[in-house]
Amino acid sequence: MKTRWGIISTADIGVNKVIPAIQKAKNCEVIAISSRDEALARKKAKELNIPCAYGSYEDMLEDKDIDVVYNPLPNHLHVPFTIKALEAGKHVLCEKPIALNASEAQLLSETASKYPTLKVMEGFMYRFHPQWKRIKEMIAEGALGEVRTIHSHFSFFNIDPTNTRNILEYGGGALYDIGCYCISFPRFLFDRNPVRVISLIERDQKMKIDWLSSAMLDFGEGKTATFTCSIQLMYGQWCEIIGTNGRIVVDIPVNAPNDRPTTITLTTNSGSELFTFEAIDQYTLQAEEFANAIINKSTVPTPLTDAIANLQVIDALFESEKNNSWIKL
Repeated sequence: MKTRWGIISTADIGVNKVIPAIQKAKNCEVIAISSRDEALARKKAKELNIPCAYGSYEDMLEDKDIDVVYNPLPNHLHVPFTIKALEAGKHVLCEKPIALNASEAQLLSETASKYPTLKVMEGFMYRFHPQWKRIKEMIAEGALGEVRTIHSHFSFFNIDPTNTRNILEYGGGALYDIGCYCISFPRFLFDRNPVRVISLIERDQKMKIDWLSSAMLDFGEGKTATFTCSIQLMYGQWCEIIGTNGRIVVDIPVNAPNDRPTTITLTTNSGSELFTFEAIDQYTLQAEEFANAIINKSTVPTPLTDAIANLQVIDALFESEKNNSWIKL
């Protein structure tokens, strides 16, 4: 069986990365794309060899042939159009962050519960890459001893005031766009949520978005995580996972390339070992696993409870910014 996909908007991430990846998935077929500009939708449909193009998102949602919708709209439109897609009888893969706060994500979860046969998943594609699955295995096997702390960094430079990442009311800023990954890493590896957090946030004086955010997450029992994210620093990303007997360095934790290998390094008292993972498209893996959940009527790999928990941390970090103190979760 193949799931038939419709794409909401001609956003760059969809056109350049996700749509080509979905088209490579063995159980997926992209049959429609939509835009508020019909000419643009037709142009992208032709470029990507997509059969149907729509001049409005709502018109595409009425297409009975579509099973699944991919939603890469600006952050403030994630929940409204995911709900519209559910109401139209579609499964939804939505870009991260799935909402602007935990309350909005909870509303989505409550709405989704009214459609028990439909699947909704937040698009944390990194979790599907073999390098992260191997890291989880190493930790479970005790290769690091007991994991105690996780440090990560993610940054790029973008000061275009018209870019959605720089528009406050659209859910712009570093925490929403890339800090969400740095929060997700330790939650994924520790398999728990932090008990308290504290942040140090710098805001752009004109655009008001957080351009530089650093945080410390306390997971209890001597487990911690720290990170810095920025959308006004030189591009860079990495993650370091440190245990009592070893550490792992992940060279490209988020945007693993689909055209060249990626590596992680395990260092213990016995020395260092480099693990190489052949080029693979993690967006394709994500689409295939989501489609499998639809076809097999099984649980999605990352349920909405995970999305809510990640947003609870973001909420608390913004509260910490205001109160200049630790915030309990």
